Amino acid sequence: MTDRVYPTAKPTTNATVNAAAAANPSFPATKAQLYGATRPTYRPQPSNHRRSRRRLCCTICFWIILIILILLLLIGVASTVVYLLYRPHLPSFTITAIKLSHFNLTHSSLNSKFDVNVTATNPNKRITFSYDPTTVSIFSGKLDVGDGTVPGFKNGEKNTTMLKVSILRSGVALDSENEAKLKSSMNSKSGLPLKVQLATKVKANMGKVKTPYVRIRVACDGIRVTLPVGKKPTVGSTSNAKCDVAVRFKIWKWTVG
Repeated sequence: MTDRVYPTAKPTTNATVNAAAAANPSFPATKAQLYGATRPTYRPQPSNHRRSRRRLCCTICFWIILIILILLLLIGVASTVVYLLYRPHLPSFTITAIKLSHFNLTHSSLNSKFDVNVTATNPNKRITFSYDPTTVSIFSGKLDVGDGTVPGFKNGEKNTTMLKVSILRSGVALDSENEAKLKSSMNSKSGLPLKVQLATKVKANMGKVKTPYVRIRVACDGIRVTLPVGKKPTVGSTSNAKCDVAVRFKIWKWTVG
């Protein structure tokens, strides 16, 4: 008879315990595992202070835009009412006479004297214009050949004001390019072509309402004058002269118009 051999129990190791835990999902969990499973996921909430500041900025921007729109609407309504009541028109200007006493170009130096008559006409029935001192300049091409100033004046309703100004240029040195261009114009058989330019500020008075001063520039083309011989002045031709009035607005550092 043979003896029976009975198997002995294998020793339990950490590897065996870990394998059993992995194979059996119901293996008892530790306290750390139980705490991690029941704890909710942390999600950072937005700051209430930041949210209120953003809401305040949006409110301020909304009211600023609304106020600007209301102001623009009021300005538009007021402008429409003023236009319907007064029917405003720009003033007009005309060069009625120009006289050249002397015009000498010697050793690249220019000496000249002009006498100019300008009429300023107010076509409005219920508006008067008040002018600041007016600068009057005469150009031959792009070269300034004389400057003068007219004192400030008022132009009443449906009124024409005559302005007389003496324009001088004394001992102004010219570069070779401008000297050559001016000599060519002086030798023209049809006379020296000139342009008269006026620059000033004007405000309109409509009853008790007064506008702020606005810059205007008047440019008159189509003027020709022959050079005087001796001491006798020559009278220029202004029959083809045409004057354009431009309103100029200054926006910060730029002038528009």
